[in-house]
Amino acid sequence: MVLALPTALPDDAFAPFGPDGLSAGDTAWVLTAAALVLFMTPGLAFFYGGLSRQKSVLNMMMMSFGSIGTVSVIYVLWGYSMSFSSAHTGESDILGIFDNPFSLFGVSQLLETKEVGEDTLYVLGGFGTVPAIVWVGFQLTFAVITVALISGAVAERMKFGTWLLFGGIWVTLVYFPLAHMVWGGGLLSGAENSFASWIFGYDEEAGLAKVAPIDFAGGTVVHINAGMAALVLALLLGKRKGFGKIAYRPHNVPFVLLGASILWFGWFGFNVGSEGAADTIAGQVWVNTTAATAAAMLGWLIVERIRDGKPTSVGAASGVVAGLVAITPACGALSPVGSLILGAIAGVLSALAISLKYKLGYDDSLDVVGVHLVAGLWGTVGIGLLATETGLFYGGGFQQLVIQAVIAVVAVAFTGIMTVIIAFIVKPLGWRVSEEDEETGIDEAEHAETAYEFA
Repeated sequence: MVLALPTALPDDAFAPFGPDGLSAGDTAWVLTAAALVLFMTPGLAFFYGGLSRQKSVLNMMMMSFGSIGTVSVIYVLWGYSMSFSSAHTGESDILGIFDNPFSLFGVSQLLETKEVGEDTLYVLGGFGTVPAIVWVGFQLTFAVITVALISGAVAERMKFGTWLLFGGIWVTLVYFPLAHMVWGGGLLSGAENSFASWIFGYDEEAGLAKVAPIDFAGGTVVHINAGMAALVLALLLGKRKGFGKIAYRPHNVPFVLLGASILWFGWFGFNVGSEGAADTIAGQVWVNTTAATAAAMLGWLIVERIRDGKPTSVGAASGVVAGLVAITPACGALSPVGSLILGAIAGVLSALAISLKYKLGYDDSLDVVGVHLVAGLWGTVGIGLLATETGLFYGGGFQQLVIQAVIAVVAVAFTGIMTVIIAFIVKPLGWRVSEEDEETGIDEAEHAETAYEFA
């Protein structure tokens, strides 16, 4: 079916954004939010690139840009269908990821018809108050940055081609199914066939589990998912040459601060855009995101001051990211004061967690595990304590805390098992550069380039 959108409509026709009920304002905001989230991945490239050594900065940045290319193509071909088919078909189980493969080829899930005069116009159906195709673009950017986040754990030693292959397989077999489970009516949602409805019962009238899990913008789908995958890869890929014996210092701290700034800016699209509307809740999410992020930065700096004697720029940037990660699942459920508490604890926990890699002996190069997995787990579970309507500290009982813990544990287990399987599929193809190339520098070995030319 060929998509035929008119260039102009008569005054009595539906709005040019699609069927009746769609909002031009909400559509404009979600499109803007999608651009902000896409901008986060180049921001991540600067953040990770600055944290890397000089001889590996380009490879580190290319892993983020490579994720944009690989995941965007896959998302258009089958990613949206696997993640959100049930949102259009009404299916509510994990097998819904296979409901309508390659849906964007014919746009069959997204098209509605409208008779205008003698013409039959094909228009994109709505998702909330925005056209579904806008939601496709918005969610595409989430998949892109989730894969890019993992790359920080394998810095300086993973072949670029193998990274792209791993990313394409991983996003298909791990990210899309988990997105379906959480946001597409699957096992980790509040749908009828979900853990929440099995544990606490299903409210037929409300069409939702009596105690539904909360993941506003991706605590499980993005951060726990990426953090757990990063841990698995760090363990299986092995340590960098010299790990534990030499200091791996950031080669460009201004890059780190620039990247953190871009991430913070783009994160308003990430969190506020997930409301899908320009409304009061969106305003609440904006304030909560800012509050938690600022508190996390201060929490991290306090830990550094007590533990190391000096607060650092890299610590401030890392604290910002930890706060952003923690508030992501909780931003629509907390008060601003609750967000301050959540963020401060996230900053402290992540600052303490990054030293675990030396004690436990895994080489998580750029602390993806310490920041994204730890803060993602805390943000997801902390909802059960701090949610204003259902949290334990607000008189809501233990139910919300229980279901938040369940979805976090299931996400960890699912991602861990699937990532191990994918890693062993990819490993025989060769996934680590030689010791000589690692010593010389992965930039020259993999890309025949250097970041800085000293003539």
